[in-house]
Amino acid sequence: MKIFIMRHGEAQHYAASDAERALTDRGRNESVAVARASVTQKNISHVDKVFVSPYLRAQQTWQEISRHFSADMVEVCDDITPYGQAEDVFEYVSACVESENLQSVLLVSHLPLVGYLVSEFVPGMVAPMFPTSGLVCIEFDVAARKGEVVWNIHP
Repeated sequence: MKIFIMRHGEAQHYAASDAERALTDRGRNESVAVARASVTQKNISHVDKVFVSPYLRAQQTWQEISRHFSADMVEVCDDITPYGQAEDVFEYVSACVESENLQSVLLVSHLPLVGYLVSEFVPGMVAPMFPTSGLVCIEFDVAARKGEVVWNIHP
């Protein structure tokens, strides 16, 4: 099965709170460019389930890329904010994959969590840095509970 992990697009530096930071025009455009590239280069246009952070910039990123990706289910997940615990998210997503028989999952989240999530799904891998709008694809073996990075796309 495939796990896709995406960092939100570039966001404004200032807002009333971190959760309210909106995407910039560049953030919107780069997120769309990455979505288009995943469709044209990797033939990925559908996922079974999307987990998206409740923070505005992640919500806006999903809104922009959802024009290029279809999804059967979308869940706003409070655990995938910048302060989320990768181990807990790994366990939750793994349980959802098993119980819902999912073949593909997309997480739209933030630094530093996105890097730590990659290292949870790919044991032994050092958490990579993600550029804004970066997208990683992991081929994940549910039974073995480990995966490998098969590609990444960034603006």
